[in-house]
Amino acid sequence: MSNFQESKTVPEFLFVWLKRLLPGTALSRFAGLLAQSQHPRLSQILINYFLSRHAVNLAEAANPDPRTYPSFNAFFTRALRNGVRPLASAAYICPVDGAISQLGDIKHDQIFQAKGQYYSTRVLLGDDSKLAAQFENGSFCTIYLSPKDYHRVHMPCQGHLTGMTYVPGQLLSVNPANARHVPGLFARNERVVCEFDSPNGPFVMVLVGATIVGSIATTWHGTVNPEHSPHLQRHEYNTQPINLAQGQEMGRFMLGSTVILLFPRDRITFPSSLHSESPVKLGEAISLSM
Repeated sequence: MSNFQESKTVPEFLFVWLKRLLPGTALSRFAGLLAQSQHPRLSQILINYFLSRHAVNLAEAANPDPRTYPSFNAFFTRALRNGVRPLASAAYICPVDGAISQLGDIKHDQIFQAKGQYYSTRVLLGDDSKLAAQFENGSFCTIYLSPKDYHRVHMPCQGHLTGMTYVPGQLLSVNPANARHVPGLFARNERVVCEFDSPNGPFVMVLVGATIVGSIATTWHGTVNPEHSPHLQRHEYNTQPINLAQGQEMGRFMLGSTVILLFPRDRITFPSSLHSESPVKLGEAISLSM
């Protein structure tokens, strides 16, 4: 059963304008009010402006009529029509719509972000050295979701949830320009680390937030990133049977977000067709055939 709560998002143009006028705390609260507002005129102004700025394919949406969404947030986290994203026969499938930021081998503890820039697996995972050790010299795949993309996150393979950690951090934009120029961007932003066991071994999904507080949610917890919390929060699921099938929805988040997948050494081989900036869709193979 889904456990989502209404998360907070707001069109980026409005966020930038408000940021000049309001301090951080007031801005986040106001952004949340705008995102959740069910005032028909306000919601339609936000939705229509967003559609004028981004090439959203509403023909793929379960509800293609933008006038019927009760809030901007409901529109932004819209569901897809059944059958729009068939699942490939592969050990691992792409969990989101977006574009590959980077993928490849983890060099000891270091993950490649952009030319000349690396960041630490341990820091990304909330300074959890024991967890990071499982992925030393492993593999990673970083996928960026632009504002126009479908913003729900699905399982790359069958998985049993064993733990989840909220890691507090900054709210920097994770767009490609920032990824190229901000050192350690993904290990600086607030994020949610989801740990799974699978028939192919352990793996981690890191949901990296951006811009708006309260922008990450999972199906088993609801909104994960508490408003302005400076504290790391750990959730254990060893005694709770939370099993998710390949392709099943596991979370969702808002404007300009990123998903990072981590795999142990020798557990995945990426197709040669995948490289930085490759567009990807939910359900496509990101590993060689089973």
